[in-house]
Amino acid sequence: MQVTKHYSATSRLLHWAMALLLISMLFLGLSMVQSLAVWQVEAVALHKSFGVVALILVVIRLINTWRNVSPSLPNELSQLQRLAASITHIGLYIAMLLMPLSGWLMQNADGRVVNVFGLFSLPNLIAVDIRYFAFFREVHALVAWVFLMLIFMHISAALYHGLIKSDGVFSSMFKGK
Repeated sequence: MQVTKHYSATSRLLHWAMALLLISMLFLGLSMVQSLAVWQVEAVALHKSFGVVALILVVIRLINTWRNVSPSLPNELSQLQRLAASITHIGLYIAMLLMPLSGWLMQNADGRVVNVFGLFSLPNLIAVDIRYFAFFREVHALVAWVFLMLIFMHISAALYHGLIKSDGVFSSMFKGK
């Protein structure tokens, strides 16, 4: 088995590109819910398009994660910390999948088309139904809040490892081989 201390360049690029995209999307989504401003129509269109980009990127990232060796956690980490790291990462991936999928299904259930940057439209996967719309809207909102919590936990753990422990966990996502 190959041992590595750093993530691959592809893994790092996907991580940071998606971090920027997803955090931006979460804050844009939260601002859209609170506003009826004139910019909201354009914001919703961009939110949908970038949501599709996020879904494509998370699929690519899952394939990349499966194909590349990730650095091991330090041996000094307790079983509880290892479990927390594992659950947080799994939760982040689930959220990265559920957010765009629930948004897509919510739009379908409301009879709206998900148009991607004016280039193409996604197919409708479910029938128009206000009950489905309400369900997927709630899922989308709930997952957004859980996602924000998981991101906060992830950033907090990364800073703990980088600023307090200095155990290589933080630097594994910054430095190459």
